[in-house]
Amino acid sequence: MKILLYGDRFLPSVGGVQTSLGLLARGLAELDAQGTSAGAGRNEVTVATRTAANGMDDSSLPYRVVRQPGFWRLVGLIREADVVHVAGPCLLPLSIAWLLRKPAVVEHHGYQANCPNGLLFKMPSQTVCPGHFAQGRYRECLRCCSSTMGLTGGFRTLLLMFPRRWLCKRVVANITITDHVATRLKLPRSRTIYYGIDEASQVGAGEIPSRSRTLKVAYVGRLVVEKGPVLALHAEKYLNDRGTAFSLAFIGDGPERNALETLVESLGLRNSVTFTGDLRGADLDRAASKIDVVVMPSVCEETAGLSAIEQMMRGRVVIASDIGGLSEVVGDAGLKFTPGDSEALASCVQQVIDNPTLMTSVGSAARARALQLFRRDSMIQNHLLLYREVASY
Repeated sequence: MKILLYGDRFLPSVGGVQTSLGLLARGLAELDAQGTSAGAGRNEVTVATRTAANGMDDSSLPYRVVRQPGFWRLVGLIREADVVHVAGPCLLPLSIAWLLRKPAVVEHHGYQANCPNGLLFKMPSQTVCPGHFAQGRYRECLRCCSSTMGLTGGFRTLLLMFPRRWLCKRVVANITITDHVATRLKLPRSRTIYYGIDEASQVGAGEIPSRSRTLKVAYVGRLVVEKGPVLALHAEKYLNDRGTAFSLAFIGDGPERNALETLVESLGLRNSVTFTGDLRGADLDRAASKIDVVVMPSVCEETAGLSAIEQMMRGRVVIASDIGGLSEVVGDAGLKFTPGDSEALASCVQQVIDNPTLMTSVGSAARARALQLFRRDSMIQNHLLLYREVASY
């Protein structure tokens, strides 16, 4: 079976979609090698992407990568494929697959199939969207998009929503990364396949960090408004003013970094807050191994939260907003607080400071949940079963 994986963004670009697609491609290719040696049928895996290599050596990968294909090259790749997997509802590959009558599945990492900005996050108010597009309130969508894209950009983005959703209703399957996403998108032929990660690759997995005098808390992820990093600073200030100290590290980078660094200065937290910038590979592993607690203070309905899954697999305490797919991922194996409430976040941190045994009990529960639901092998097998099911459509 020839499997084409398409993603506008791919490695070496950083993000949950890119990471997940890379793991899927590698897992399918490795599974194919195992199956071939055992006499099973062969699967050929190809990744097509608009992302440039930027120094990445694609020849070292166990699958083929076609970068920035032209229109006719993409048509050829889709024509050759038995199954086309599209990461996100990308119009061009979905349109080509529909015209060629090729079985296509869409994996929804965001809300682009029912929200023009893909976040279900209203701008400029920075609040959760009730679902204006799904309810036909297109003027509200235009107002939201125009606040960040301008009127022309907002109008174009809104118009493209209609063919995008139309195509998603006609693919052979829609893959959602949490049940929450399925509920929000309301697309036919949907099934949930959770993110999967390689448990063996998580440095320090299953080890509870040694307790130091000061609790080490980290925010791991992109520094963007919708993920609520500012709440972590206000929580630290709240506890600091009451004589409770902890160190806070921001592991990641993004457009909000300058504003956050300015806020650190104004709150007088320079001595307890650090910014590592974007870390990858061994550098990220080293930083993560020193963490006691991870905070995920999103104010938007995150679709899943790959960073939360990674830290759960490491056996860390995850403190997360009780919202969207993030809440579903954490389940009862972490501490949760009301979205947007920095004092509630501070209260969760205080619980761990007052009761250090939570690092063992909650961390172990997080590790157990991750092993049950978020193994890479399970993700690969569930995708492959779906491909085999739809290949004959």
